[in-house]
Amino acid sequence: MLEVKTTDKPDERRDFPRGHLEALHLTGLDFAVGTFEPGWRWTECVAPIAGTESCEIHHNGYVAQGRMRIRMNDGQESEVGAGDVFVCPPGHDAWVVGDEQVIVYDFAGGMAERYAKEG
Repeated sequence: MLEVKTTDKPDERRDFPRGHLEALHLTGLDFAVGTFEPGWRWTECVAPIAGTESCEIHHNGYVAQGRMRIRMNDGQESEVGAGDVFVCPPGHDAWVVGDEQVIVYDFAGGMAERYAKEG
């Protein structure tokens, strides 16, 4: 079955401090557009909602705008920026680098399904 949706009309929006997530739900794919403002950090802005010490979502992402730093629980770190495609397993923190808004497209079902949801 062919499905087409537009990011102009997301199925849902989740707001959290210094950002929001807009999700599209399709058969076999949840797609999310995450918008993160300067000063956003997962441990400060989303952890209280998720109830975990680090982000436990797997991300397959594309950064459309801005820069973000990611630190894995094991200490490994990397920075992603506009034009970068990344895979990030569960168990990490992330934060906006600089004073530009970050926009990330996430193709992993987990982000649209569970990100910034309680418990």
